[in-house]
Amino acid sequence: MLDLQKIRAITIDLDDTLWPIAPTIAQAEQVLHNWLAQHAPAAAALAQQSGVRQRIRRAVELQWPERSHDLSFLRLQSLRQLLQEAGEALEHAEPAFEVFFDARHQVRLYEDTLTALTFLSARLPLLALSNGNADVHRMGLGQYFAGSVAARHVGVAKPDRAIFEHAAQVLGQPLDAVLHVGDDVHLDVCAALDVGMQTVWVNRGDLAWHAGDRRAHLEVRDLLQLCAQWPQDKETVS
Repeated sequence: MLDLQKIRAITIDLDDTLWPIAPTIAQAEQVLHNWLAQHAPAAAALAQQSGVRQRIRRAVELQWPERSHDLSFLRLQSLRQLLQEAGEALEHAEPAFEVFFDARHQVRLYEDTLTALTFLSARLPLLALSNGNADVHRMGLGQYFAGSVAARHVGVAKPDRAIFEHAAQVLGQPLDAVLHVGDDVHLDVCAALDVGMQTVWVNRGDLAWHAGDRRAHLEVRDLLQLCAQWPQDKETVS
């Protein structure tokens, strides 16, 4: 059960918490393929071969294990490797990445997202906390957030405690005064519990809990259920 009196700020995950990521990435991959087919057709054809993209991604991750938290870096290096193997000009890598990255930000928000962000941001500072590379300002959501912390900027990813500690420092609050909201049982809920934060599990798919006796302080189907925990006429928390 949440202790609202202790909460002074909220960190919130992005992918699969505010929007579904799978269809977003699938569409971005298709946009990238279409661009490669026009500008680097041999690379587009190679990428269509079974297992090629997965093999290249694994090779890149093995070559740069210290950058495993940086999805943009891994994507760009994978594109460079693909172009090289296909005999295409490596100068296509950066514009190809930008095409993908732009499409990656064309998300379809869950129906409750904007209402919830409006409600929560009027009451507490919100900070985006993600392992991904989404930019809330690029997708027009920046006005709801006091800041943003991403794994590729901090140098570590969830569930590493350092990213939660950094988020709390950005917010100017102790960890036990920050509520973390996310969809992933281990990366969000258990990791935040481990550092002493209150947690909300956003379980949109009605999944079974699979982390033993530890539980989130609150489980919700959508973010409106989280909003319902606050008095509806209370605009700010001092």
